[in-house]
Amino acid sequence: MRCSIIPPYLLRAVAEAGPEPARSRARETLLVDAEVRRLREDARAPGWAAGAGEAVAALAPKRTVSDAHHGQPPGTVVRHEGGPATGDGAADRAYDGLGATYGFYAQVYSRDSLDGRGMPLRASVHVQRGWDNAEWDGERMLFGDGDGEVFGDFTSSLDVIGHELTHGVTQYEAAFDYQGQSGALNESMSDVFGSCVKQWSLQQTAEQADWLIGEELLLPGVHGVALRSMKAPGTAYDDPRLGGKDPQPANMRDYVETSEDEGGVHLNSGIPNHAFYLAATAIGGSSGEGAGRVWYAALRDRTLTPQADFAAFAAATLRAAQAVGGSAPGAVRAAWTAVGVEPTGS
Repeated sequence: MRCSIIPPYLLRAVAEAGPEPARSRARETLLVDAEVRRLREDARAPGWAAGAGEAVAALAPKRTVSDAHHGQPPGTVVRHEGGPATGDGAADRAYDGLGATYGFYAQVYSRDSLDGRGMPLRASVHVQRGWDNAEWDGERMLFGDGDGEVFGDFTSSLDVIGHELTHGVTQYEAAFDYQGQSGALNESMSDVFGSCVKQWSLQQTAEQADWLIGEELLLPGVHGVALRSMKAPGTAYDDPRLGGKDPQPANMRDYVETSEDEGGVHLNSGIPNHAFYLAATAIGGSSGEGAGRVWYAALRDRTLTPQADFAAFAAATLRAAQAVGGSAPGAVRAAWTAVGVEPTGS
């Protein structure tokens, strides 16, 4: 499974209305993304990584960063775990981002890497020339440098790194199908924990966080603050070069029925994203320790199927919230009610 941070509808908008060379870079990115999706089979791992999330001794990442030299990954290894900084900003930011994401999962959830069993973390930077994306390809992180007009370097955003690596966690846990509501849940899990990684790194509470995804990617001159807003889906940008106004819905009444973007996985993720924001701010404190602990337990709920919809996942969060106790059950139920989702069986 390949999961990219920039959805195809944004790339098409830049390809049609962006400035040069961004327009050409977006067209090339669409072609590259389509080709790699065609060539690569779904890398979803079968089954559940038993023991993931349980206490593990001596947790430590195993990172390797490679330079693709504006070509195909993986490229040349430039930094191993524990090695000195390279002086290449992209390579060193990727290394640090892998470490921050690993550290979040290890320290907050006692999870040893993406699979829960110490999986090495690999990344390639400078993929293609002016590639407008970052993605988890099922085995490693890939980072483009951006077009320099609309999108900047894709290693510059920690929540984007956390987002893409969380696709790996989902791959080894719920393995949500990348289509329709289950695909939107897949994307939402990545936004949720990508934001938690950034908040944890900055030592922010839910109330202090900006709840923006990819804030650092939009270059000066672009009318927008980020790729997505979990606090206010549909408000992240309004720029003709990005296709106009951010189209993400925040409520089921505005759910987007479409055959594009795998059934709107990047669009409709705004609904469960907003539910998490509401739950996290209602519970308060650290998002990772509060609502994040509920969402993480739900992600690992063995009753969920890969085809789970919003209602099924909401029910899983309620079960998890009951186990947590305190204000969590009421906050979680109120959050899903506010976005128009009725938990299955409740």
